[in-house]
Amino acid sequence: MTKLTGSEIAARTPDGWVYLLGTLNARLTTGDFATGLALVAAIGAAAEEADHHPDLDLRYTYVDVRLWSHDVDVVTGRDIRLATRISELAAEAGVALDPAGPSRVEMALDSPAPKAVAPFWAAVLGAEQRSAEGFGDEVRKADGTVPTVWFQESGDTEPRQHWHPDLWLDPSQVQPRIDAALAAGGTLVTDENAPSFWVLADPEGNKVCLCTWQDRR
Repeated sequence: MTKLTGSEIAARTPDGWVYLLGTLNARLTTGDFATGLALVAAIGAAAEEADHHPDLDLRYTYVDVRLWSHDVDVVTGRDIRLATRISELAAEAGVALDPAGPSRVEMALDSPAPKAVAPFWAAVLGAEQRSAEGFGDEVRKADGTVPTVWFQESGDTEPRQHWHPDLWLDPSQVQPRIDAALAAGGTLVTDENAPSFWVLADPEGNKVCLCTWQDRR
């Protein structure tokens, strides 16, 4: 299966789906548990028919769906096809997709010795240490129960910030989040790397990056 680029995914996926951290995500706003349960059953039947299975998170008023091709660990055409089928099932059930709903958080550890500290974080989180061209060292748990930790080489001069979160959003949601953060007393540190990421800080200087798939390989 061929890996799709972010631009290809954005062009081919139905409205309401969001590409975050190598996966397709959707929030189906069911409004009640019974509707969500019935929709999960319908999605399950479609997944069995396609022999391709999404991660589903059933909540009281919504269902979150996450899709990627597990065997190659990227989004491929079969994910697009299943996303299209899930959107059809949602429409048949009168359920809308909310692109503002899905988001993913990963944690960045700024360290002068990332290779020395990565094994500790893999051990304490019960996760797998991974390294590959394009993303460097990271610690990831396959079931997604803890945020991925990635490592950014930094200087060792104190005081310095050791940790910062990366919040991955659909591109359409970035400006509303920036506006809300500024209204809440934050500052925009830099947008020189936009639309890949923006750096914001709270009133004490603690930083966060708002990230999108745009302008990445």
